[in-house]
Parts: sequence; structure tokens; C-alpha cells
Amino acid sequence: MRQSNRGQVAPFIAMDVLRMAAEAEAAGRDIVHMEVGQPSTPAPLRARKRLADALESQSMGYTVALGLPELRAGIAQLYKRWYDIDLDPARVVITSGSSGAFQLAFTALFDAGARVGLGEPGYPSYRQILRALSIEPVGIPTEAQNRYQPTPEDIPGGLEGLIVASPGNPSGTMLGRPELEALISHCAARDIAFISDEIYHGLQYDARAVSALEISDDVFVINSFSKYFSMTGWRIGWMVVPESHLRTVERLAQHMFICAPHASQVAALGALESLDELEQNRAAYAANRALMLEELPKMGFTRIAPPDGAFYLYADVSELTEDSAAFAAEILETVGVAVTPGMDFDPHRGAQTIRLSYAQSPERIAEGVRRLKAFMADR
Repeated sequence: MRQSNRGQVAPFIAMDVLRMAAEAEAAGRDIVHMEVGQPSTPAPLRARKRLADALESQSMGYTVALGLPELRAGIAQLYKRWYDIDLDPARVVITSGSSGAFQLAFTALFDAGARVGLGEPGYPSYRQILRALSIEPVGIPTEAQNRYQPTPEDIPGGLEGLIVASPGNPSGTMLGRPELEALISHCAARDIAFISDEIYHGLQYDARAVSALEISDDVFVINSFSKYFSMTGWRIGWMVVPESHLRTVERLAQHMFICAPHASQVAALGALESLDELEQNRAAYAANRALMLEELPKMGFTRIAPPDGAFYLYADVSELTEDSAAFAAEILETVGVAVTPGMDFDPHRGAQTIRLSYAQSPERIAEGVRRLKAFMADR
């Protein structure tokens, strides 16, 4: 049977590494997972209890396409708590994870053939979702001196959209308010739709993350319960859109998804009541981050992007290898630590970088550091 050209997207290398790690585990090996950005903690206790109670009294059928009104209101309250923003809950759209939000945003904003910019290194699925929608991704090389974040001077002409992530994946770096304001102003002056990926908000370690909504209402903001809220497999996220785009997004959501999973929406209500528990998780990530920042340079990983947030370290390994995929495979085979080669995030320079996630428990991260130290000592 025929296949579409737009369906021929590249693989998600981090998931390929996860598969290889799982195969090694199935063969009896103990693997430390530093390849994927997945918290080792379960969904918050209140989330699980809220769903368990609801399962006894609710049918878990369709919700309205935009999501449970109570959940949308709860997210609006979160913006008040985190950013002191008075957000109209009507502008909040509940989605099937951030991936569903990106599909809705890209479909609502861009026609086939549109050119949309994204920083490199960056989250690989931006590029592949755009391609699957017949939209042209335009990579914007970013530099270490700019914290691997784009600047207005980097943005090429002819774009219809720009995607920015702060904290970023894979770098963990954040944009300060002046830098974010400059990008939003640049895009507004040129009619470039601005999409802010904020799924790692809540996971910052010094300064707090700045939301694009603190600067402008004429932006699309995407977030998720996956990372800070520790609910990756529940596939529940949200998007804040301008009022002018709400009905368009709603119609698309009705047809593309009907609604986000009802059960996950109920659990998300409990997650919003769990910030004390979630702050304990963040403290564990902070300890992992401190350990890795102390130990990795001693081993030879000396060129690391400043990790302001998320739970990643992005390391330039050009002094160690010219093939980060082979380097990552060697680490996995030799000492049983799974890391992600940078080709996922930067198709042009990624052969010289790797990403290490510190989302696992402090005990497992400490074990991973011990194994990496042994690996590097033998090189």
C-alpha cells in the first residue's frame, strides 16, 4: 500500500535508546536510565486518590472538547500562584499531553508550506510533527554564549511561526524576562506566531521561569502534567490560547481528539492540590543536579550548558568523540548507563553532544555517576 511523504519522519532517538536499554534489562542487565526525561516518581498521591474515588461514581465518558471546567479553572489559579497572572479559564484548553497541544497549535496557526523556526538544539518532536503536517521546520542554530536559546538577531526572514522552550530540552537553559520580551516583540512586529513551550516550568533551581503570558496575551503557551507533576503516562497537558483562536482550536480538538482522557483530567485535579509533594520531588532533582555538576567535570565532561531548569545536562563531547551515537552505545554496553546522543536535538552538530537526564531517584543517579566515572577512567 502507498505511504505519504509527510509520514516519513525521523525516529525519536531517545526512545530508540530506551528500547535498547529495555532489551538489555530483559537480558538480565541492570541499567541506569539517563536517556529519557521521565520522573521516577508516580503521580501525586492526591491525584491517584481523586481518580480512585471518581471511578466508583463516574462513568469516565467524553468531556467537552476543551476539558473539564473545574480543571481549566484550577490551571488558571496556578497561573495566579506562579506568575501573579489573572488568566481567564476560558482560554485554557486541556489536551492529550503536550504532544496533542502541539498538533492543535500547529494546525490552528499554519497552513501547509508555512515556515516555522525552532532553535537547535531543541526538542526533536517539534520538527517531526511540523513535517507530518506538511509545515516546513526551519532550524535556528543557537550558541553556548546565548545559553543555547535563540536571539532576535538569529531569526531568519520569511517565518510564520517561532517555537521557544524555556527551560529548554535538551539544555535546561532558561530565557530571562528581557530576552523573552525581545523575542516576543520581534515576532509581533513581523506577524510571526509565537509558541512558548513551558512544560518544564516548576522545575527550576535558582531564578524562577518566566511565562510568555507575563509579557503578552497574543501568544500560544503549552504546558503539561508530565514533568513537574510527574504524570508522563497519563497523557494530559494544556494550552493557553488567545481568545481570537479559541473557537478554531475547539473545533479542531472536537474532530482530532474529541477530548483529553477523562480519567487523566480527574487525576490532574488532584495533582494541582499536590504542590507540597511535588516540591519534594524538585528537591531530589536539585540534589541530582548538584551531584552531576560536581562530578561530571572531574571525569572529563567539562563543557556543559548551564542547566537552569528541567532535569537535563547537555554536554559537548567533541573532545571525547566525533560520533556521539557510538559513544552513547559504548557507555550503555560497557557500564550499563543509557544516555541520549545529541543527533535527536541538533541534526547538524549533535554528533558532538550528549544529553544526560537526572530525573531518576538520587540513589540511581549516584549509581549512574559511579559507573560513568569508571567508564571515563578506562578511556
